[in-house]
Amino acid sequence: MHDVVIVGSGPTGLMLAGELKLAGADAVVLERRESQELAGSRGGGIHSRSIELLDQRGIADRFLAAGKTVQTASFGGTQLDLSGLPTRHPYTLALFQNHIERLLLEWVEELGVRIRRGAEVTGVAADDDGVDVQLASGGPVRGRYVVGADGGRSTVRRSADIAFTGPDATRSSLIAEAKTAGEPAQQGKVDARGVHGLYPMRDGTVRIVVTEAVLGPATEPTLEDLRRELVAVFGTDFGVHSPTWLSRFTDATRQADAYRKGRILLAGDAAHVHSPTGGLGIGLGLQDAVNLGWKLGQVVRGTAGEELLDTYHAERHPAGARALQYTMAQSLFQKADPRQEALRGLLDEVLRIDGAGTPIAALVTGLDVAYGPDGSHPLVGRRMPDLDLTTADGPVRVFGLLHPARPVLIEFGAPALDLGAWAGRVRHIKATYDGGWQLPVLGAVAAPTSVLVRPDGYVAWVGEGSVGGLPEALAAWCGRPQPK
Repeated sequence: MHDVVIVGSGPTGLMLAGELKLAGADAVVLERRESQELAGSRGGGIHSRSIELLDQRGIADRFLAAGKTVQTASFGGTQLDLSGLPTRHPYTLALFQNHIERLLLEWVEELGVRIRRGAEVTGVAADDDGVDVQLASGGPVRGRYVVGADGGRSTVRRSADIAFTGPDATRSSLIAEAKTAGEPAQQGKVDARGVHGLYPMRDGTVRIVVTEAVLGPATEPTLEDLRRELVAVFGTDFGVHSPTWLSRFTDATRQADAYRKGRILLAGDAAHVHSPTGGLGIGLGLQDAVNLGWKLGQVVRGTAGEELLDTYHAERHPAGARALQYTMAQSLFQKADPRQEALRGLLDEVLRIDGAGTPIAALVTGLDVAYGPDGSHPLVGRRMPDLDLTTADGPVRVFGLLHPARPVLIEFGAPALDLGAWAGRVRHIKATYDGGWQLPVLGAVAAPTSVLVRPDGYVAWVGEGSVGGLPEALAAWCGRPQPK
């Protein structure tokens, strides 16, 4: 029996597999595709916080080298400048999903993660001791826990009877990568239907997006569907042929009512789907995976109780809901309408005031996520800044300390701290730092004397000249005390 069975080897499943491996868990990934290769490049783009998560594991440079950085994001019709955000990565990384999956696969293969391909999951059944994952080709595969990272039509979620609720679709769009007669210039158009565009790609294909006249059916579109909609919008079908990828997406918004049901958990699109506008989808899945991995690792190793898994839903469900609110709001501006143009214009006036767009920029980039701040210090529950520290062994970045995915206690001054029964699990660093501490939206904060950082880079405890609350934080996030 495996510790964890992950269903799906998309970005979320691969990231989770790597996190579990670093946490010392025995995980297997089940993927129905025979190869990691995708038909088409799919969606793309990840924002600052997701790039930071990759940086925390020492692999961000691989992704940055493969993509292109853009220091703006948009809301309505306003371009938001990301360059002033307090992060080493104040930009969006334009990189299609096929490349993101390829790079994550390289990483998990280096770690020794096992992936079973051609393994189509047809259902899951949990009992007191574990979960049976049934395969179309036989089975079952048994694990102590199963994580559905199998997309918006998740078999795991449906089999577990977890409700998936939210507003229905109001429009649908076709997206394709195909050949055309000749080489059409890049062009875009917004009308009462929605957003349309043709974007020539380097390999001679053209990426096409066209909003349908009426809401399309929940079936795979055909080349004739694409031709019909192109003619209606552009007056020509551009001689489109030989699609390598043709799909339909909508602005439907859904979120799982529960990210955990006993031994069954959900992550990525299995837990939430939304309009692709804004490019949040892949990043949300990566953030789910990094939040869940170290927690599930502690539970299966027996160092923490199952109550730690309850914090996964408690933390990620509100974060997902907030991101979905952004995508719903943004999707309102994806078509030409005089009333919406009026609203867009007023928003533009507001957002152009100095600093007014910062909260939305922090939301889009994921830098504003806060997990249950307790009021003791602005840092608690927020991402730890990637400070340049000086230690007895030389300079080091905070994110460099997180590469092994272990909690870190950083001590900047007196009083001396003693990890006691947690000394074997938590890395203890004494360091100095010269400079101010900056948080997104909140701005400058007073430098603490010590800080406990979780494996996912979020702050679990802050010391301000005392050790008050440290044992409780260690017990809550770093497992049961180790016997002496």
